[in-house]
Amino acid sequence: MSAPGLQADLLITGATLITLNAERQVIEDAALAITGDRIVAVGKREALASSIVAREVLDGRRFVITPGFVDGHIHITGDPITRGFARGGPDDSWSDKLQRWVIPIFKAQTAEEERIAAQVAALSMIRYGTTTFVEAGTVIQLDAVMDGLAETGIRGRVGQWVEGRAFDPNADQAAASAAAIAILEGEVERYPDEGGEARLAAWPILVGHSTNSDDVWRAAKALADAHGLRVSAHMSPRSGDPEWFLAKYNRRPLEHLSDIGVLGESVMLTHLADIDDSELDLLVESGAGAIHCPHAALQGGFGLAHIGKFPEMLDRGVNVTLGTDGVAADILAAGRLMASLFRDARRDQELIPATAILEMATLHGARAMGWSSRIGSLEVGKKADFVLHDTDLPEWGPIFDAVGQLALSAPSSGVHSVWIDGVRVLDAGRATLIDEAKLRADARQAGRAVIARTNLPNRTPWPVS
Repeated sequence: MSAPGLQADLLITGATLITLNAERQVIEDAALAITGDRIVAVGKREALASSIVAREVLDGRRFVITPGFVDGHIHITGDPITRGFARGGPDDSWSDKLQRWVIPIFKAQTAEEERIAAQVAALSMIRYGTTTFVEAGTVIQLDAVMDGLAETGIRGRVGQWVEGRAFDPNADQAAASAAAIAILEGEVERYPDEGGEARLAAWPILVGHSTNSDDVWRAAKALADAHGLRVSAHMSPRSGDPEWFLAKYNRRPLEHLSDIGVLGESVMLTHLADIDDSELDLLVESGAGAIHCPHAALQGGFGLAHIGKFPEMLDRGVNVTLGTDGVAADILAAGRLMASLFRDARRDQELIPATAILEMATLHGARAMGWSSRIGSLEVGKKADFVLHDTDLPEWGPIFDAVGQLALSAPSSGVHSVWIDGVRVLDAGRATLIDEAKLRADARQAGRAVIARTNLPNRTPWPVS
């Protein structure tokens, strides 16, 4: 609805809107009006076209429009410029791959290389319809990364690499914890959230696993609660985390986090592949969020088909958000993969339907970030973060069910245009704010430089001559 004579900057008419509002309305031959960074009208074209005076009118008849997607977990540095480089070989354990390959590649980057990688990640996300992301906590040069992200127009929350546990038993644990807490406090002060209104800000993001002391966990949670932020961390992708916590505390990871008082709605935990029923109960009781990264889980051999409890999480009201990790930027593909995995594992073709995929990619992401009033649906007053999906493609055919077709079968190349904060950041598949050709060239050069600096061998599966 809108008031007669409403002034708008942009009016898109004739599109099909998947609103994700409380009634889950899908509006055909619809209109969407934007003023500044906000949605000011949503409804049928005929009604809105006669009551809105817009500076720009866009014919939307070939498009399905959705809210912008939310990527709950993505490594925006390291991976984007070195993705084609194999991390270790078949004889390396998962731990060896992390310690001898993955972490050295991350830590070999210069500030400029991290800046370039962050821009590549942002552009990749935008091209798949993601408008908001939570970074995975592996940024080293935070200032350079934030500077680079600002140029892309994306909305996100980022954290500097924080490991506050003294791995050497002879080291000063109090000093390690204090240094980590100082990083958390400093980044939040330098890049304030502004009550969720800042497009880019820092959150107290932890690497997770067994890398931080209890004092660091408590400080991160207290910082988040005091400023209305979120804590995000990796936990339990494999048996290694439960085994470590059981050996040290005689409790599983989520049991320990609960005991020290750091579970709650302000906490988002990524992976959670290897949890038991008691930990599932704690997720439900605490309101903590779960971030599922299907590509990483399947490629990493986490065993989700055998032990994963994500369908149970959804059934019991845990807020499950999708993430792409460092593997791919296509959030809808992540949802499709999740649905296919558990449908096959449980032999239930109705499990995780198309509606659930879209909800996880939008509403659940908004809720996880504490932003249900700002993003996640096409409603008056919310941020103008939305995506135009081009249906003038053979993979779409006639539209019988826009929700099902988009979630399950529409091509990734169908993302035509993207708006963030009312700014068109992608127009007909091309970035509007950055020079894509230059970025691609810079990324290739930066990726080669990073790998050369590590002195790691390039292990290709077949000989290259």
